[in-house]
Amino acid sequence: MQHQHFVIRTDHKSLQHLTEQRVSTKLQHKALIKLMDLQYSIQYKKGVNNAAADALSRCDHQGNVQAISECIPTWIQRLQEGYEDDDHAKQLLVELALTPGSHQNFELQNGVLKYKGRVWVGNNKIAQNHILVALHNSGLGGHSGVSATYARVKQLFAWPSLKQSVHDFVRQCQICQQAKTERIKTPGLLQPLPIPDQAWEIISLDFIEGLPPSDNYNALLVVIDKFTKYGHFIPIKHPFTALQIAQVFMNNVYKLHGLPKTIISDRDRVFTSAIWQQLFKMSDTKL
Repeated sequence: MQHQHFVIRTDHKSLQHLTEQRVSTKLQHKALIKLMDLQYSIQYKKGVNNAAADALSRCDHQGNVQAISECIPTWIQRLQEGYEDDDHAKQLLVELALTPGSHQNFELQNGVLKYKGRVWVGNNKIAQNHILVALHNSGLGGHSGVSATYARVKQLFAWPSLKQSVHDFVRQCQICQQAKTERIKTPGLLQPLPIPDQAWEIISLDFIEGLPPSDNYNALLVVIDKFTKYGHFIPIKHPFTALQIAQVFMNNVYKLHGLPKTIISDRDRVFTSAIWQQLFKMSDTKL
């Protein structure tokens, strides 16, 4: 415990009555208990008269900047080194350094050539390849097509035959060659089938295969009426042909309900068309 007396000087007048005021919060109560064990006195001094403290708190520290560090990306340094192997770029550097406006659309900024505000890469094939990889193969490029990649590169960089370089690079990309882009028109929403006007006008035809054998049958021909939901489950033997299915249909469905206007089948169109042809032939023969 501290027994030596000390002085607290403040410009807050309300602190003179610190020990006399009513404590309202737990935090104030805890702080006041700690102060009660100390020997101190509070001296109030107006802020106007406290010039020394105000001068220290408002001291304006002025100094001169001795050095400024600048971060230069590695690819810019390599690009500048690539200018040394490009005769055209070297000539541009010399002429623009001597006469800034000697070449239209070209300018020199911090050792980097700019063409219409874009970084001029020149004939540096290594830099061109790094740029194409970064803007095509990376997540930013997403293996876009020729047009999208060209537009993305053209916004930032420029070099001779830029579009042809992008075209050749994308055509040689293995991932892009493996991807098959659909050129067909985007399909619309599925359209519901029309509601038939009467029974057995529109029917659906499907097959249930892979069943255990029963009386030499191992499959079912399922015929459902779309209006009444009435169904025929006809046993058949696999493998079967369109002629056999047409004969089974005639013997089990046609003789009861007649020839429908529409048949909906999950089978391929060739097989369904063959069944239709056989049904028409048989129906003409029956009639």
